[in-house]
Amino acid sequence: MALRLTKAHLIEWRKARGGNSIGVTRCGDATFRWGERTYVMGIVNVSPDSFSGDGLSTVESAVAQGKRFAEEGVDIIDVGGESTRPNSSPISIDEELRRVMPVLEKLVAGVKVPLSVDTYKYEVARRALDAGVRMLNDIWGLKAEPKLATLAAERNVPIILMSNQRDKQQRYIVSAVISDLKMAIDVALDAGVRWDNIIIDPGIGFGKTLEQNLELVRRLGELKALGRPILLGTSRKSMIGLVLDLPLDQRVDGTAASVAIGIANGADIIRVHDVPQMMRVSKMGDAIVRRKRG
Repeated sequence: MALRLTKAHLIEWRKARGGNSIGVTRCGDATFRWGERTYVMGIVNVSPDSFSGDGLSTVESAVAQGKRFAEEGVDIIDVGGESTRPNSSPISIDEELRRVMPVLEKLVAGVKVPLSVDTYKYEVARRALDAGVRMLNDIWGLKAEPKLATLAAERNVPIILMSNQRDKQQRYIVSAVISDLKMAIDVALDAGVRWDNIIIDPGIGFGKTLEQNLELVRRLGELKALGRPILLGTSRKSMIGLVLDLPLDQRVDGTAASVAIGIANGADIIRVHDVPQMMRVSKMGDAIVRRKRG
């Protein structure tokens, strides 16, 4: 769908779907008041072949990292068991459950910060919610498994919908992402997900070229027309390595730059590996952009 999805069209669409306000989102005992500040999501990868080089091979190390993130003040912890690097091989449901469930169960019992599960598999998501997870993070935006929307609706939990172009690359990336996310939102709403429980993610690095990733960060504010909070995940990604010609362990500065520009352009959540550094970036960004201090 070409971007004759104008801003006026999207405003009318939001009204028709009952989404006149961005509202607030409740996640377990936490409340996200969108627009007041930038929220920080810490990444716990329980995968030996994580693209970011931070894959944790033991339950103990993953739980320790999650607890450290909680102590550092992170707002939500996102646990994933399958690598999302390009050309990675999918793993079975049983293998994903084996990796993530012990970590999720121990973190639910050990931290007060709400947990999210990074999965597109229904059974993994169901088991995670049964264990006390309070948010779903779907990198396929309901294209791989639409029943995740029904699950989110039944459990009344927030769901992150990502725009993923790995199945079909696009030429005009901003219009393609807006169209893709609009369709994902429609699927979620039709399944009974509350408007306030939908979060969108442009999917930096997922089927986009370097120039398209840079363009999405630069034009991130255009996604605001969809009326939902925006999650931005640029942390340690290949676009930073390509621009700066740096390996994974030297991408903190590049991540910080992309996060700061993302906040200036409307990001509501940042999904990061380097929590203390990016929390400082978000605090400084909020002081400038949102006039919020402390």
